[in-house]
Amino acid sequence: MENAETVTFGGSALDRASDLRADPAGVAALAARPGARTLLMWRGKPLLLAGNGSGGRLARLPLDHPVLAEASDEAVLLGREGGEGVWVRDLAGWNPDDMDFSTLGTFLDPSQQLHPLLPAHHFAELRAVMTLLSPRDAELAATAKAVLGWHETHRFCARCGAPSDMAQAGWQRTCPACGAHHFPRTDPVVIMLVTDGDRVLLGRSPGWPEGMYSLLAGFIEPGEVIEAAVRREVFEEAGIRVGRVEYLASQPWPFPASLMLGCRGEALSTAITVDPAELEHALWIGRDRLARIFAGEDAEVKPAREGAIAHFLLRNWLDGRIGPDAPDASLPPPRPLEMPERATPTEGSER
Repeated sequence: MENAETVTFGGSALDRASDLRADPAGVAALAARPGARTLLMWRGKPLLLAGNGSGGRLARLPLDHPVLAEASDEAVLLGREGGEGVWVRDLAGWNPDDMDFSTLGTFLDPSQQLHPLLPAHHFAELRAVMTLLSPRDAELAATAKAVLGWHETHRFCARCGAPSDMAQAGWQRTCPACGAHHFPRTDPVVIMLVTDGDRVLLGRSPGWPEGMYSLLAGFIEPGEVIEAAVRREVFEEAGIRVGRVEYLASQPWPFPASLMLGCRGEALSTAITVDPAELEHALWIGRDRLARIFAGEDAEVKPAREGAIAHFLLRNWLDGRIGPDAPDASLPPPRPLEMPERATPTEGSER
C-alpha cells in the first residue's frame, strides 16, 4: 500500500540506537552530552508542552531537570535525534493533589495533570492527542508507553519467579537468579477491512462509546499465518467466510503493546452471525453511507477513532486507494476454506 507508513505511530525513521544498548560506556557518554533529553510519562500519559497551540508536542527535558528526582531511576534509551540521545523516565509514583481517579482507565481519559515543577507542561492521554503529534513525537510516545508498560508488568522472571533487572539500556530484563533474558513483547493483531463489493463490514464491542463502529480485529495465534488469522477471526466473530486476503499496512498500537496488521479480505458470504462474547453488533455499510458517517451526518453510527489504523484503512477505501481497482492492488489466489457450520444469521445481517 503506497501510503502505508503514514499511519499514526509509524514512519518517522527514528534512529533507535540499538548499536549502543550493549555498550554501557557508550550510553553513559551519550547521556553526558549537553543535548541529551528525556521524555516523561505518568501512568502511561506522555508529558506535553502546554499553551501557545503546542498541546500536541512532546516535552523533552534535560537530564538534570529537578522533576526527575521524583521519577524512577530506570531510564529507557529510545534512540537518537540529530545525534543526541533521547530517554524516557516514569513518574508513576507522583499523585496530584486534585487527582480525579474516576477517569483513569476509561476508554478515553479526558483529564490532564499538571506537576508543580512543570508549569508549562501537562500530562495527557495518548489516545486523545495522537493525531496532534508529529510522526516523530508519535513514534517516540508510542515506544515509550509500550516499553515502560512492559517493564511495569514484567518485573519478575517468567522462568523462576525471581525479581529481574533492567538491562540493555531498557530493552531487556535479566534474571540474576537463573540467568534468563526477557525482551519487550509485541502482540500481533490482525485488523480486517472485509469488503463485499461496495460494502464494508463493521462491528462494535461492548463498552465502546455509543454508536462507535470499527473494523473487526483479533490476535494471531501461535503457529498461524496472517491470512489464516484474518479468516478465522472474521468467521468466529461475525460468521462471515473470507476468501482472498491482502496485507495493507501496520501500526504499532501501545494499548498496551500490539502490532496491528491491517488487511483487506474479500467476503465469500454475507449473512452475519454475531458471537456475543466478541461483538455487540455487526453490519454491512455501503460506501455512500460510510461517506456520511465520516462527515458526521449519520445519526446511528460513528466512525473508528481518528489516528487508529481502522480509521486510516476505511478512509483509504472510501477514497478508492484500497480495492481491486486501486493502483497497487494485488491479491494472492484464494485458498480452500475449511470452516465449521455456524448458526442461523441474527438480525444484524444487512444486505
